[in-house]
Amino acid sequence: MSIRTPLARVRGLGSAKSGTETWWLERMTGLANIPLNLFLVVFAVMHVGAARAEVIASVRNPLVAGLLALAFIAIAWHMRLGMRAIIEDYAHGHATRVVLLLLNTIFTVGLALAALSAILKLSLAS
Repeated sequence: MSIRTPLARVRGLGSAKSGTETWWLERMTGLANIPLNLFLVVFAVMHVGAARAEVIASVRNPLVAGLLALAFIAIAWHMRLGMRAIIEDYAHGHATRVVLLLLNTIFTVGLALAALSAILKLSLAS
């Protein structure tokens, strides 16, 4: 015997109403992070011990700047999704959950904006 309403059975949604979408977003950002993180590692290894001017010259390349920006956006988005799942699962009380979700969003957006502004500053440096 099911305690779900007929409408809930027809819609096929769980209690959160969006669990599948969140699950797919987590997987897609995780998948996008694989090549982007490989790029970050290769970029960092290539510039170990390099002069500041050499790093700036590399970041001035639009492809490199774009890949760096994409990497930091994907990492921040993935981090936000993961922390959101943790907060929704383990934070008790509606007010606490709302505050933590808000702080999570503020932190990850701030982190992404800081990274993007640094990339922009380096790519426009003279």
